[in-house]
Amino acid sequence: MPGLPFVVEMARDLIRLDTTNPPGDEHTAVDLIERVLKDAHIECARYENAPGRPNLVARVKGRREAPPLLLQGHVDVVTTVNQQWSRKPFGGDIVDGYLWGRGALDMKSGVAMMVGAALRAQARGGAPGDLVLAALADEEAGGIVGAKWLVDAHPELFTGVRHAIGESGGVALHLGGRRFYPIMVSEKRGCQMVVTLRGPGGHGSVPARGGAMARLGELLIRLDGSRLPVHITTPVRLQVEAMRDALDEPLKSRIGALLDPARTDAALEELAPLNRGFDASLHNTVNATIVSGGLKINVIPSEVRVQLDGRLLPGFGPEDMVRELRAVVGPEPEIEVTLAGPAQPEVDLSQFDLFASVLQEADPGCVPVPSLVTGGTDARHFARLGIRTYGFLPLNIAADFNSSHTIHAADERVPVSALEFGAECVYEAVMRYRG
Repeated sequence: MPGLPFVVEMARDLIRLDTTNPPGDEHTAVDLIERVLKDAHIECARYENAPGRPNLVARVKGRREAPPLLLQGHVDVVTTVNQQWSRKPFGGDIVDGYLWGRGALDMKSGVAMMVGAALRAQARGGAPGDLVLAALADEEAGGIVGAKWLVDAHPELFTGVRHAIGESGGVALHLGGRRFYPIMVSEKRGCQMVVTLRGPGGHGSVPARGGAMARLGELLIRLDGSRLPVHITTPVRLQVEAMRDALDEPLKSRIGALLDPARTDAALEELAPLNRGFDASLHNTVNATIVSGGLKINVIPSEVRVQLDGRLLPGFGPEDMVRELRAVVGPEPEIEVTLAGPAQPEVDLSQFDLFASVLQEADPGCVPVPSLVTGGTDARHFARLGIRTYGFLPLNIAADFNSSHTIHAADERVPVSALEFGAECVYEAVMRYRG
């Protein structure tokens, strides 16, 4: 399709490469980005810890007026299996003003914005400081051969970097006639657990009551019907206060009630469809995701194991999760923490005004707000080097398009005009950054 803006063409070409993780095959996307950068005479190199799964790191020389700035994004995507797509998930179709395909939002469009910003900065004689562009593998599986390995094996690549631009922020949220742009300043961390339930086993032909399977049912019902305690963390308090102050009644009071722990859960019920995001931002959360038990149809199992995906708010650790979970499931089940993500650093708002000013100029009347991402990103790995990531890939989507419903789901797509808007915002932020 001739005449496409660079960011749209780049995002489309990346979407057309199947980098589903597993297995990843990120080398196909790295090949493309590497060619584009080398054509612009930008230095770049591959760093690979698993065959066919390289990370690409490029450095665009700046004017030495500011510290280097990291632009980090992943090129792997989640599966499309068992999803009913209206269009080919790796077709990169542009129809009715939307670019369709896996990665349109998470996050090949964001990588295209970053590559575009690096190219434009190079053409203008450089940003105030060096730009370090990292196209990463494996984020969708924890970054084990991606950002985590890169930070462990090659920390020298990021010497002097204080801040980064990454994913999970900047998508317009419409509420009460206002446009809010959440800018990610912190995220939750994972806390994976296994709950073991035991009971008498036996022959499947004999009625059994109160065994491991029955206890499994009780456990799932309790998890489904309960919330863990309310916690008001700094990024969420700042977000809710900013939204409250920008709104009129009755939304002003409903949003404000979220900050009163005695009223939070009741207020959530009045804020559908916003309640899911705020629910996860105001509680540690846990979901049962994998159940394993019986091995033979005529044998009643004496042990059932349930794997739980827990997510911890900043400032909380695995011991807090176990304590809060124990209050829901009772004293009997065994709870084992099998994996916990790294603790999150204190919130850094030093660059928030920079990103907010870019958005306010690009979309007059909008309200940028700090936000907490309830999932995990590669930001947690770079945080171990003291690098603070801001989720800033703006999309000025319309009120009638809920982009979050298509992330990791069927029919993922992004408005072409929003890509152009985001690319301009990222470039402006890069050129204004002073550290």
